[in-house]
Amino acid sequence: MKAAVLYAQNDIRVESVEMPVPKAHEIVVNVKATGICGSDLPRVLGTAAHHYPIVLGHEFSGVVAQVGEGVSKWKIGDRVAGVPLKPCFRCLDCLGGNFAQCKHYSFIGSRENGSWAEYVVLPETNAIAVDDAVSFEEAAFVEPSAVALHALQLIRFQGGGHVAILGGGNIGLLALQWARLLGARDVTVFDIDPARLETAKALGADFTILATDPHAEDEWKSVTGGRGFDVVLETAGSDATMRQSFELAAAKASVCFIGTPVRDLTFSHRQFELLNRKEFTLTGSWMSYSAPFPGREWDLTMDGLRQGRLNFKALIDRKLPLDRIQEAFERYRTPGAVKGKIMLIV
Repeated sequence: MKAAVLYAQNDIRVESVEMPVPKAHEIVVNVKATGICGSDLPRVLGTAAHHYPIVLGHEFSGVVAQVGEGVSKWKIGDRVAGVPLKPCFRCLDCLGGNFAQCKHYSFIGSRENGSWAEYVVLPETNAIAVDDAVSFEEAAFVEPSAVALHALQLIRFQGGGHVAILGGGNIGLLALQWARLLGARDVTVFDIDPARLETAKALGADFTILATDPHAEDEWKSVTGGRGFDVVLETAGSDATMRQSFELAAAKASVCFIGTPVRDLTFSHRQFELLNRKEFTLTGSWMSYSAPFPGREWDLTMDGLRQGRLNFKALIDRKLPLDRIQEAFERYRTPGAVKGKIMLIV
């Protein structure tokens, strides 16, 4: 089969490799669409890959092509979306339904070969059904959508209140849609890119604020009556936005860090004192899973797609065939060149 194999930093080659063979209770999926995630960038452009060679890709959908012995849930021809986490299901974290905290997990597309290929193998439990009305490109967004929804479930978001989303990338724009669906009073998206803010407006943001605008503070204080936001979702993984979240939070707010930082983070004593004075709750959010595996985040995303309540198509920057994956990463090397998800069509 054809696959994009990463051999070293900046060394990704589309070549012919052996097709995977399913073991008992595994399926092989013929990949139709697979996304490039922000977490893939340091693996390709940097040195963050766990090992070489490796086929990356963990956001994907396709059609069941083979089934292993004992598979009862799927048959050849079924349309599915992939679930990349492979927890052990035996440790205390897994037994408590906290699969993302499993210390013995594997992960399709980072620790073992993933979906930047014509075929990928996975346990039968690691797939969810895709309705005929949902495109393969939309189904490849189920994983990042579940990441955004997981954060809101983690802070037990009940609707109402002013919601701030820091970062208008894919996760931020998915979090925007979920906050609206779950009944936010209003949603404000912050970003440094005017084009991303325009997309946020089109997806229903009540307010957008250019973070570099010298009047940005006046704008958000006008939105919240000077009190601050009841919910702050940091999705950029930037040290600047993580510090800013402390400023934006209202008293007793919920602040959730979804973005993954790439450098050391330092707070001034005055900034950190805001945590004490405001008594806001700060938590991190990791991946997209709950019990029963893979979780309600995945089911609700598929429901939202079937009902036409989620817009993933607006998040696609461009579609490229797998053969042109080098072109995709050339664009990522140019700051500001990619405005959304690059979707690989296999």
